[in-house]
Amino acid sequence: MPMDQLNQTNQWKKAAAEEAAALIKNGMVLGLGTGSTSAFFLVALSRRIAEEGLRISGIPTSEETAAQARRLSIPLTTFSEHMEIDLTVDGADEVEADTLFLIKGHGGALLHEKIVSTSSKHMTVIADESKLVSKLGSHVSVPVEVVSFGWEATEQKLRKIGANPSLRAGKDKKPFVTDGGNYILDCAFGAMEKPKDVAHHLDHIVGVVEHGLFLGIASQILMGGPDGVKILQRSQK
Repeated sequence: MPMDQLNQTNQWKKAAAEEAAALIKNGMVLGLGTGSTSAFFLVALSRRIAEEGLRISGIPTSEETAAQARRLSIPLTTFSEHMEIDLTVDGADEVEADTLFLIKGHGGALLHEKIVSTSSKHMTVIADESKLVSKLGSHVSVPVEVVSFGWEATEQKLRKIGANPSLRAGKDKKPFVTDGGNYILDCAFGAMEKPKDVAHHLDHIVGVVEHGLFLGIASQILMGGPDGVKILQRSQK
């Protein structure tokens, strides 16, 4: 991505993140997402804590997020202390416009992100408008977290359902390892007509721990773009 385009995209992400930070109220327990957009949110949240004395507790979705939160003096907590989360704020790799279905996990934290988001009363997604698609899978693969033991057998099962899986590598060229000690197989399904059916198939493959299809979880999307931040709400059908 050209530098000027990257700077513009980051401005859109930052605008969405700051809009999300403005929603936070005293006493909230927050799910803290992982990724570049969530990092902007942590900075904005930290500013409110420092300047306004905002009192919150956060449950981080990755070691990376936990480390940044500590650097920014954001108070952290755990599920043993708070079983219910008021609001999770996280990014997304793709957002389906009509349904607010998501693909997440390209940052490698999908398992913890799904545990946190599904334990929350609400999930607000912050993103830039490049993440908006008419059908999930149009631009990115679906990350599938798998047990490292026998991952080759799991890969074969995924191949049989048309997933076109590839093992994610880390910076050291070795298999990428999640915070949970698992591998990730990135599955190129292409644009999906029925993502719920795909999720159903993935849910029933032995060796799959979790997948990056977040369906019916997001409450609203704060979408940054050239015209400011637009709010997309999930239909209450």
